[in-house]
Amino acid sequence: MLFLKSFVATLGKTTAFLASLVVVVAVVLKCFDDPEPVHLTRMAAADIKTLEENFRQQNKSCFVLGASGETGKLLLQELLERNIFSKITLIGRRQLTFEDKAYENLVQEVVDFEKLDDYAAAFQGHDVGYCCLGTTRAKAGTQGFIRVDHDYVLKSAELAKAGGCTQFHLESSRGADKDSGFLYLKVKGQVEADIQALDFDRYAIYRPGVLLVDRQETRPGEWLARKFFGAVSAVFSTSMSIPIQTVAKAMVSNTLLQPEQKAEILENKAIGALGKSDKK
Repeated sequence: MLFLKSFVATLGKTTAFLASLVVVVAVVLKCFDDPEPVHLTRMAAADIKTLEENFRQQNKSCFVLGASGETGKLLLQELLERNIFSKITLIGRRQLTFEDKAYENLVQEVVDFEKLDDYAAAFQGHDVGYCCLGTTRAKAGTQGFIRVDHDYVLKSAELAKAGGCTQFHLESSRGADKDSGFLYLKVKGQVEADIQALDFDRYAIYRPGVLLVDRQETRPGEWLARKFFGAVSAVFSTSMSIPIQTVAKAMVSNTLLQPEQKAEILENKAIGALGKSDKK
């Protein structure tokens, strides 16, 4: 009995310490938070509905790269629910299977990313392109990571531009910088810059922080980071993390807007503002 009381007391102190630690870290991270996205204002549900209807009447089509990934799945779901495109095409290395009837009108193009020039037709005739394609160095190796996150993405963007696509939306990462000393951030920054050089009529880059999602495939470090930042976000909204659903919603909502510049970078806080703007 004495041991049990001691254990409960110790557990209580540990819980209190961890809770205090989360609050302290949240306050510290707040100091490094993104500036307020002054060019973005939270839109009311009525405004979103009007924008969606106006966009829908333009009878546009889109394609999605990376629809089998965590962000891509939710992006596709969001596109279908909001029904702003007359045609949605999935471009990937394999055919995806869906049970819900909402997915039955999707067009799927299976391509070999190592020979994308042979599949140029798959990228023709789209107005808007969404790219959530990506892998990790742990999964694909260094060269494999560069090939997927840079080469495949850039080549896809080139073929889309040549095929008439005017608007391209790229999921990147917080801290992306072509001059970074970290491979991941360097590759992300380089592909951002290379696609910008293609001169789309509109180009949106999304740089979310740690994506809060329960992945089907996960590593202990990623799991721990998501749990930690999830706890921090519950106390304080920071630019270090964001729910993956919010990213998907932001990408669709941002498609409806007319930015002041052709190319724009949305950091974590701006993504959060747009991702919450469609709440009813």
